[in-house]
Amino acid sequence: MSHIETEDSPPADFHILDLFAGPGGLDVAADALGYRVTGIEWDAGACATRSAAGMDTFHGDVREYRAAFFPRAQVLTGGPPCQTFTVAGHGAGRRALDQVLEYIERLHAVVRDTEGCSGDPQAWVRVFRTWRKIHEELRRKEIEAQAFRDEKRDLERLRAEARKAMRNRLEHRGNSGEEIKKFLKEVKEPQSLDLPDDELRNLLKVFCDLNDRLAELKDKLEKLGDERTGLVLQPLWWVIERSRRPGSKPYEAIVLEQVPAVMPVWKRYVEVLASLRYRTATQLMHTEAFGVPQTRRRAVLMARLDGPGLPEGPEDGLLPPVPETHELYHRRGSFVRLAKTEQADTLFSEEPADDEETQEERDPWISMEAALRNVEEHSAGKVRRRPPFSVVSNYGTGGVPEARGRRDHDAPSATITGKVSRNRVVHRETDEDLDDGLDRFNSAEAGVLQTFPATYPWSGNDVSQQIGNAVPPRLALHVLLHVLEHEPDEKKAKARLKRKVGKLEAWKPKASVEPLKHSDLKGHPLTDR
Repeated sequence: MSHIETEDSPPADFHILDLFAGPGGLDVAADALGYRVTGIEWDAGACATRSAAGMDTFHGDVREYRAAFFPRAQVLTGGPPCQTFTVAGHGAGRRALDQVLEYIERLHAVVRDTEGCSGDPQAWVRVFRTWRKIHEELRRKEIEAQAFRDEKRDLERLRAEARKAMRNRLEHRGNSGEEIKKFLKEVKEPQSLDLPDDELRNLLKVFCDLNDRLAELKDKLEKLGDERTGLVLQPLWWVIERSRRPGSKPYEAIVLEQVPAVMPVWKRYVEVLASLRYRTATQLMHTEAFGVPQTRRRAVLMARLDGPGLPEGPEDGLLPPVPETHELYHRRGSFVRLAKTEQADTLFSEEPADDEETQEERDPWISMEAALRNVEEHSAGKVRRRPPFSVVSNYGTGGVPEARGRRDHDAPSATITGKVSRNRVVHRETDEDLDDGLDRFNSAEAGVLQTFPATYPWSGNDVSQQIGNAVPPRLALHVLLHVLEHEPDEKKAKARLKRKVGKLEAWKPKASVEPLKHSDLKGHPLTDR
């Protein structure tokens, strides 16, 4: 084999702007690929981690910035925080989804109406006014919701005081602890209570009135939604601004990811992006099928500005999906994949996703044990050796809190969440905790299960939440390579991917840098200031 076949050519010189950048899941993958990345992140803890990792970061609210501030950014990425949009029923999640889709349609309408007018100042004014109206509506709702939340907090304090007063009155009357506990448990149905005196009756009336007012506030807050409804629109607006604002150049590529429930939003995004001359794809990605030692699902939107040299998609205007490299996690011999329906985020299928021949060509999924042992030697002691173990989830299953989910060491981890530090690590096939502090995953180990390098410098507050919210870097690496440097030759693509994964695993933190502020835009490499 020649050296030419085993060495990488110089990386494409992409400069990525990452909105809602978090602790750096996508950014560390991009850095390993040789791309330059600037993130915007509001959470102080995530900024502390990014700072320790040497990542270029603006600390602040994405809404305080604009696409026009970063004219040299070529690629837009991000994972906007959002409501848990539900696709069935008529609850708050359904209302929030409908509201976001309606806002997207308003933006799409003005984009369609101004098609062919790119660079026209008057057309841009129409586009911008539409966005400003949406922004003002969301801002009014946010202010109103904050007033309701303040009132709700005061009412909850008064309710707690009323509950305490009832307890004190019952104690004064000589009721036992069990009697008091039973009474307070039944105050939700006061009509069934036998009230011994007027004072207790008055206290109960105050308590029930407060409950009624709190229920009304809850309904109002659900109808208003919250600020995340507006945040999920931000990436689309940044793309529109760069595509339609006079003097701006469109982004060359876009990569967005979120939980599966956001897929309806991405599909509506696709309609707008097509009007802006992007080729697109949406894909529900099972992380273990891309070498992540964890079963997790992410809804990913990918787009490239239409032009020569793009890979052929299954249909005109579409990009091909990112090819899976590993088997899906299976139990009892069946591959587990979401059913391909319009409600794919709620329905599951136990049918094999592909034919056996295709599955045999893939690598086996990666277990927790294999992932941890693979980096143990180079982890500076942060990743520790364990005997055969099982991980007992902090969450119940099937709606039963006591029925904790379990995964053995020779299987991929269940989804890593912000509660990962609460998961117990026990001796396999027992409920006995491991000794010597091995009964919990530390930050480095939890990060490895997300495919962060073992030496990733987790810092700041609530590290577990940072890890749980992050996009797995190895998944991001697959997507970025596919969208930005597509290799049509399958053999070459696999060899290149293997080398890039090795670079990700061997990644080391750069010199620490301080997060930037809005006032630091002047002179930044992405700005013209």
